[in-house]
Amino acid sequence: MAHTLVTIFGASGFLGRHLVRRLAADGMRIRAAVRRPERALFLTPMGDVGQVVPIQANVRDDDSVRAALEGADAAVNLVGVLQGSGRQTFDALHHLGAGRVARLARETGVSRLVQISAIGAEAGSKADYARSKAKGEAAVRDAFPDATVIRPSLVFGPEDDLFNRFAAMARILPVLPLFGHGLLTDAGATRFQPVYVGDVADAIRRVLADPASAGKTYELGGPQVLSYREIMERVLRYTGRRRGLVPYPFRLARLHAAFIQLVPGAPITVDQLRLLELDNVVSEGAATLADLGIEATPVESVVPEYLARYRRPRAA
Repeated sequence: MAHTLVTIFGASGFLGRHLVRRLAADGMRIRAAVRRPERALFLTPMGDVGQVVPIQANVRDDDSVRAALEGADAAVNLVGVLQGSGRQTFDALHHLGAGRVARLARETGVSRLVQISAIGAEAGSKADYARSKAKGEAAVRDAFPDATVIRPSLVFGPEDDLFNRFAAMARILPVLPLFGHGLLTDAGATRFQPVYVGDVADAIRRVLADPASAGKTYELGGPQVLSYREIMERVLRYTGRRRGLVPYPFRLARLHAAFIQLVPGAPITVDQLRLLELDNVVSEGAATLADLGIEATPVESVVPEYLARYRRPRAA
């Protein structure tokens, strides 16, 4: 795969920076296709001079996507948002944007395409996010049947918006909410299977190198299945904080979120709560990290180190 030219849409994001570093180490040439190239300049030192090149591309625009794909051997679409804003809607990015990348990848002669989706991407999901991801998968398969689809569970790592968010909350709040607990109608035991960002990047790397992965779908989860309460308890343990965990029924949380989400950069939305109500674990019989020869990284081997900055300072 050395000297292969790979276009990565969304390269400057959380997963993108880890993927760029790995592919550059393998000797690949990388086009970091992003909306604002000046904000992706931090990627260039991850390779040799000229090996990683940020370029302007917007998955909502045919011309810029086509230009980013011209001459590329492979493409990876990482573009995604957890909260839509303005023209950056779920449908515009996850569905139409993914379909556009796939269609133009086929038209420009790209040989390998990897589409990043999410566990729980179902056409009948009650969450807009999950439905848009399912539509995106369908659009990609329709335009580029040999594309490989990767569905991660919640992704953790040093720059994540999972453990970092809860640790930041624990630093300033006297109590933390346990979404989904407190009413008989709430199971309070939604299951998650957090997967390490480095493992997801390695999975993409191996898929690109393996022609046999074409057309397949992989679901990526870590070695542990955790409830929301267990995730919060680990955050408190790793940060050395003592905080109360207060039941926060989904019904009440949705009511509050309906108003909170009107504020730009809102910490929670109604759609995100809908996602929290659904299990996010690898399906039985799905192809996984193990099928790619990757041993899943446990939470405790990575998270305590990067949450150390949230620990209470020791008294002099």
